[in-house]
Parts: sequence; C-alpha cells; structure tokens
Amino acid sequence: MATPSQNAPEILREEILADARRQRDEILRRARQEAETLLANAAAEAAKLRRERLDQARAEAARRKELLLATVPVEAGRLRAARIEELLESVHDEVRRRLATRDGFDYRESIAVLATEAIKQMHGSAFVVKLSAADRAAFGDELAREIAHRAGRPLNLTISNDAALKESGAIIVDTEGRQLWDNRLLTRLERLWPELRRQIAVQTALVTESKPAGGGA
Repeated sequence: MATPSQNAPEILREEILADARRQRDEILRRARQEAETLLANAAAEAAKLRRERLDQARAEAARRKELLLATVPVEAGRLRAARIEELLESVHDEVRRRLATRDGFDYRESIAVLATEAIKQMHGSAFVVKLSAADRAAFGDELAREIAHRAGRPLNLTISNDAALKESGAIIVDTEGRQLWDNRLLTRLERLWPELRRQIAVQTALVTESKPAGGGA
C-alpha cells in the first residue's frame, strides 16, 4: 500500500490539472458570453443602422415626392402657356394669310375706311394716299372722292401709285411731308397684334383678364 508521501506528487499534479481545467472552462465560458454580447451588440447596431437608413430613404423619397408634386403645376402651366401661344400664333398666321390674299373681306372698302381713319387723326386738308400700282389702277380717283366723303370735311386728296409699295393697303402722307400714317394691312396687323392677341386670348377664355387692384370692374 502506497504511503501518503509517495502519492503526494500525483495528487498535486491532479489538482493542478483540475485547476487548469476549471480556468479553461471559465475562460471558455467568459469567451462565449463576450462573443454572445458582441454578436447581440452587432445585431442591435445593424438593426439601428437599417432603421436609420430606412428612415433616411423614406425622408428622401418624401422630399423627392414633394419636389415632383411642386413641379407639376409649373410644368402644367408651361405646357398650357405653350399651347396658348401655339393657338394664338395659328390665329395670327391665318389672319395674315387672309389679309395677304384679301380673302373674306371687301378690300376696296377696307382701304377707304382705313385711309379715312388715318386722315381723321391728322392735321391739315391736303393729303396723298399712296397705293401699289395695281391698286391705283383698279381704284382710281373715285377712291379719293369716297375717302373725302367719309372724312366729313373738305379735303384735297391725291391717289398716287408707289412702285416700292408691294403690300396691300395704303400709306397716307400730308403734302408737306410732316405726317405719315402707314395703314398697309400687314403693317397694321403687326402694329395692333399685341392688343389683338390679348383680346383674343381673353374673349376665348384662353387666359383670364387681369383687373386693377381695388376690385374695379
């Protein structure tokens, strides 16, 4: 039978190994706990980042939506304005075509009326009504008498042809050369078009008429 002194080294070795195993197990337990804590923290941080990014994405989507919605009225207004401009331009072109071709109205009557209106705005009594050579040949001096009658005052009128005048209509000048009224049809159209354009747009409800402040009718 072994004596205690003989088993002492073996007992010590076993105790050392047992203590080492306990320390090993404790180290492994703590390592597992730390790993689990790290994994849990990482998962929580990842979830937080996902929520933040999702919130940011939603905020950015909402911002872009608001920007898009804000541009809709602007774009609609731009398209409407472009369409109105296109319609008005087509009206202008059609009027210009009819004036150039003398389509749909009494051309001689128009010359007489427009010349009379011009003379009523001018001083004096002696005027020259300049026409194209073709119009001078077609209307002759009878046009002068008609204009004088319409003007309602004594006038000394001369109907002349101007070789440089190619457009339809008349240019009225006084004999002293101090007053000139260009009532050629296309020239008159371009002169009056801004106001005509506005009236057409308002009367056809393409645009609303602006009224002065104060509610005046």
